[in-house]
Amino acid sequence: MTPALHLEILDLRHFSASNLKPVLEAESLVWNQRLRWDFHASANLLLQYLDSRLLPGYVAIENGRICGYVFCVYESEKALVGDVFAVPSPGSPQLTADVERRLLEHMIELLQHSPGVDRIESQLLLRPHGTHADTLRNAGFQIYERLFMELELSSANLFEGPPNDRLDGLELRAWKDSDFSAAGHLIADAYGGHLDATINDQYRSVAGSLRFLHNIVRFPGCGLFDPGSSRVLAYRGRDEIAALLLCSRVREDVGHVTQICVSRQYRRRGLGAWLLADCSRALRSHGFQALTLTVTRENSEAVALYHRSGFITRQTFDAMVWERRARART
Repeated sequence: MTPALHLEILDLRHFSASNLKPVLEAESLVWNQRLRWDFHASANLLLQYLDSRLLPGYVAIENGRICGYVFCVYESEKALVGDVFAVPSPGSPQLTADVERRLLEHMIELLQHSPGVDRIESQLLLRPHGTHADTLRNAGFQIYERLFMELELSSANLFEGPPNDRLDGLELRAWKDSDFSAAGHLIADAYGGHLDATINDQYRSVAGSLRFLHNIVRFPGCGLFDPGSSRVLAYRGRDEIAALLLCSRVREDVGHVTQICVSRQYRRRGLGAWLLADCSRALRSHGFQALTLTVTRENSEAVALYHRSGFITRQTFDAMVWERRARART
């Protein structure tokens, strides 16, 4: 810990939206500069929760000034650390990391000592891979490196589909509200036994996948859902789908793939590249400049697909998972 850093860590529920607004403005600037992501919709939603004084978390104060915060949300027996952010300290990134570390330590200690919490998850997109690795591992977390990837649409050489394979009885179209249930079943089936179901336990069941979809489609945490650029490969005459790509607008000129999956029987046929290309063409026709997505580095087949499709890695970050039952077995 840097000796010059003297912090108070206080309960987030003691502070109003107006207290945190300057910090969230600073964070919005970082999201835009680093990831081309307009964070204001997420910030405004967070400000609403702050004024309810019910959001668990902590605030860091240095010399009377709020310089960082962390918060979590509860989902049954799971807690999600939604964000940790410290206002950048000019010329001293270590000071910024130290503030975040202190906040994380308090948040983790609270959650691990909460009897009703058996699992903690988080994906901290703004934190470069390994930034808080020591803190997380010392607290018993598993860490998974993830990539934030980006495709420049203006120069992209988009795949021409459909693939050279028989797709009788299937049609590629935009998302419809009536796809909701079928999409939940597809996601749960597609992620059975997959590493990403270890990182996000919502993928392990249909009910969990439907909660995931609800959060993507109804809330702005991952941008504003864009049904017109989202793609579904649907069975004609059946309430089932074979492949899916969900896209949100994270800035007026940037789209973000929040989900892409293909049913087991149609894998390795080029459908993922086809979905990405069709979504990209739709975005480009409406003046979008870029498409982004995230992927776990160990998911080598998906990473290779995105590289072939023209995506480059803009940043790496960590997904973190802690389970009380897993710790009890060791």
